[in-house]
Amino acid sequence: MKKYFTLFLLLSGIYSAISQVLPITEIEKERNDILDDLFQEDSDIDELMALLSNYQLLYISTNYNNATYFSGRDIGIDQYNIRPQITYLNSSGLFASIYGIYYSKLEPKWDVTTATLGYGKSFGKNNLFKYYASYSKYFYNNTDVNIFSNDISVGLSIRDKKRTLGTQFTSSYLFGNEQSIQITSTSYAIINLLKTKKANLALRPQLSIIAGKQTIELAQSYTRMGQVFTTYTTNDVFNLINTQLNIPLQFSANSFDFELGYNINFPNAIGNESNLKNTSFFNLRMGYLFDL
Repeated sequence: MKKYFTLFLLLSGIYSAISQVLPITEIEKERNDILDDLFQEDSDIDELMALLSNYQLLYISTNYNNATYFSGRDIGIDQYNIRPQITYLNSSGLFASIYGIYYSKLEPKWDVTTATLGYGKSFGKNNLFKYYASYSKYFYNNTDVNIFSNDISVGLSIRDKKRTLGTQFTSSYLFGNEQSIQITSTSYAIINLLKTKKANLALRPQLSIIAGKQTIELAQSYTRMGQVFTTYTTNDVFNLINTQLNIPLQFSANSFDFELGYNINFPNAIGNESNLKNTSFFNLRMGYLFDL
C-alpha cells in the first residue's frame, strides 16, 4: 500500500490566487504610511488630528518587482511584474483602491484587476489602535485560475507612541469557485535616517507571516486480483504558506515618494512539496499624493 500527497490545485492556480491577496495588507500599510508621513516629531497630536479632521487624499503609485514568485515559490519563469495602483482615503475612515498586475511572460500579461472598498478607524489613547474591514473583488483575464474572486478581510493594528514600531493582524475569507481562509501577521519598524518638514529618508523593515487553508488530495494505491486501484480523498489543512522579509529604503519629498526595497521569501512546504528554496527580489516604487 502506498500513500502520497499531491496538491489539489495546480501551482499556477492556487499560488496565483493567494499571491493576489497579499496587496490587501499592503493597501492598509500604504494607508498608514501616508498618514504617518503627515506627522512631524514636534507636532501636538490633538492639534494635528484637528487639522486632519476633514481630509481627502488620493495616492497614485507604481511598483516594479524585478522577479516574480507566487507565495514565495519559484515556478520556473524568469519574469518581472508591475503593479499600478490608485488609493483613496478620507478622514471618515473610508478607503478604496484599484490595482492591476502585469507579468512580462505570462499569457495574458495583464493577469488580474482588483477593486477594494474598506473602512478603518483609530481608537484608544493617542489613537494607537486601529480596526479595519474591507471587501475586494478580483477580475481575472485568465478564467482557468479564477479560483477566488472575492475576499472579505478584517484586521487590527497597534503601534507605539512614537509610531516607529507596529504590528497588524489581518484575517481574510476568500471565496468564489473555491473557499479558503488566510491569516497574515505583519510587523514593521520605522528608522528615520533624515527627517525635515519637507523631506524624509527612512528604513522601514517589515516581516510578514502568511498562513492559510489549503485543500490537498490524498491518493491511496492498492492491488486486488492483480490489478492496481487508486482511491482519492481530499483533506483541508491549515498551514504556514510563506514568510517574507521586506527591507525598503523610502524617500519622501513634498508629495512625491520613492522606495527601493530588497525582499526575501521563506516558503513553507505544503503537501508533497519538497526542497523549496528561499527566493529574493528587488522592488522599486514611485508614488504621488494628491490632497483633494
